[in-house]
Amino acid sequence: MNASILKTVNESKENLVIASEKSEAPLRGRGRPRLFDRAEALSRALPLFWEQGYEGTSMAQLTAALGINAPALYSAFGSKEALFREVVGLYFSDGVGFNPTIYFDEPTAYDVVERILYEAAAAYTATTHPRGCMVATGMLGCAPEHRSIASEIAEFRRATKKALEIRFREARLSGDLLADTDVASLAGFCMAVLQGLSVQARDGANYESLKHVAAAALHTIRAASTSIAS
Repeated sequence: MNASILKTVNESKENLVIASEKSEAPLRGRGRPRLFDRAEALSRALPLFWEQGYEGTSMAQLTAALGINAPALYSAFGSKEALFREVVGLYFSDGVGFNPTIYFDEPTAYDVVERILYEAAAAYTATTHPRGCMVATGMLGCAPEHRSIASEIAEFRRATKKALEIRFREARLSGDLLADTDVASLAGFCMAVLQGLSVQARDGANYESLKHVAAAALHTIRAASTSIAS
């Protein structure tokens, strides 16, 4: 992947994600301290935040899912907000969540968008995890006290859009896209479709339905592409 694209996305990730600790940490309580499996705790918190959102997930639900009390949770992660940041890090690791930037190495701009939209349709409707994308539509609205974390999530979405714009600019320079292509608007269009797919998946749309939406959106990319016959 182009270095400038990687830099754009990775800088946003670094600002958003607190690196997860792989080692186990002891939690103090009655009797001997028991070992706390941080990775297991994050994997249990992930579906809650993914399904219910940051504000919709209560501390009672988190402590029940993680099998620890509130003081122990704060001792391990510092705050609910810090826990959420680590969960976002898990979401983007090891293919847990959908990351469109992994398809940027496809040979043409059309191929990039085709892979992104069809893979998103499949990922957003999979039965192995909650529907939709935790980041694409996560925290679109929130209470004033949570605007900081919401802004960080929004910044990641903006960074992804910027990375796609860079990829389209390269395609325009190489002649893969028409010389008068508005790459910023095209990237914005693609991100809007991607977020729309997530919303529709959360509303119950199936894979075939989302595939049809993706196919309709690809007509816009086809019109700007020099490598695809109209």
